[in-house]
Amino acid sequence: MGRRATAMSALRVRVRLDRTQDSAPRSQSGRGHFRLQVQHEFPLKGITALYGPSGCGKTTLLRIIAGLERTAQGEIDWGTTPWLSTIAGPTIFVPPDRRRVGMVFQDIRLFPHLSVEGNLRFAARRAEGGQSKSSIDPVVESLGLAPFLERRPESLSRGEQQRVAIARSLLARPRLLLMDEPVSGLDEETKREVMTMIARLPSEFALPVFYVTHAIDEVAQIADRMLLLDQGQIIKSGRTNEMLAALEDVPGLDSFEAGQILEATVEHHDRHYQLTRLDVLGQPFVMPRTDFALGTTIRLRLRARDIALATVRPESISIRNVLKGTLHSIRIGENSAHADATVDLAGRSVIARITRESVDALKLQPGQEVFALIKTVAVDRSLPRFPDVIDQGRQPSLSK
Repeated sequence: MGRRATAMSALRVRVRLDRTQDSAPRSQSGRGHFRLQVQHEFPLKGITALYGPSGCGKTTLLRIIAGLERTAQGEIDWGTTPWLSTIAGPTIFVPPDRRRVGMVFQDIRLFPHLSVEGNLRFAARRAEGGQSKSSIDPVVESLGLAPFLERRPESLSRGEQQRVAIARSLLARPRLLLMDEPVSGLDEETKREVMTMIARLPSEFALPVFYVTHAIDEVAQIADRMLLLDQGQIIKSGRTNEMLAALEDVPGLDSFEAGQILEATVEHHDRHYQLTRLDVLGQPFVMPRTDFALGTTIRLRLRARDIALATVRPESISIRNVLKGTLHSIRIGENSAHADATVDLAGRSVIARITRESVDALKLQPGQEVFALIKTVAVDRSLPRFPDVIDQGRQPSLSK
């Protein structure tokens, strides 16, 4: 049979890699042996998170896609163009430089003898067709690098160095960007700044991103889709919101982190109380103050364990967020004290993790009007939502 045609909007991967006692990293197996076996079709839009414990094969999969693992067997197709084929017919292996895949590593690899501008121009010169001086400007502006152009990497903070590394990858004009734990080791404020920049990449440069992490909060903040890997295999995949809502059904994930992502619009910043007031599906909502501009749409991660339910709107209560909805369903946990109640909010849903005793005491039934109560201090600091412009036909803007 011939190779199955794949749309240009997908990267088809069907690969296997075996590492022996001598070559396998000890982190991947106590016995020094590791096998990765993956079959998946990656949509080439937005941000796809590869999530799982250390040693599960996330980085190895990125390296195979980039062409850095020559011993991998199987097939990789970029649309209808084969990058790897070892199954039938002559062996095909497209080298890394011809795949036009950018990589950003956890260990930042800048040239110490070059300035920031020198590092960027090196990448630009190597790009297909070369680059003029003006063509680096959109990347420099997008990542806020203008103040650092004359400085050497050693004079920059780790977060600033990572921004330079991302810019250098962009200037190589990749058609896919692979990121291996790019915010690991950064403090929380710097991590948030870098993640905000990463979240913008698909919309600003029409560039799909594969993002490796073992931190579920990073997945929740920036990923459109999520793949769970364990012991060299993809256990489950889907849209991030669906995966986070069903953590209890996914082996290897912490059900204590189950919840939902809701979109909210920034309406007002309250300086006196240091709060930001939002609109969530037509209902008021408050969270600790952010610096987002009015009108910005952001993502809120609401954990099921942080949501309580009431059958009447409460009064004289410290919890400020009260969302009116309809009880959609109740799932009783086996051999446990808890139950997950799904509440419909104007077509979107949140999950409240409550006790089975509460279900009986409140006489909760599907179809009943309920109020979801969320403490303001339980709401994670969020990132803005950036539109997926690839579906709108925009192209990367690396030159003017």
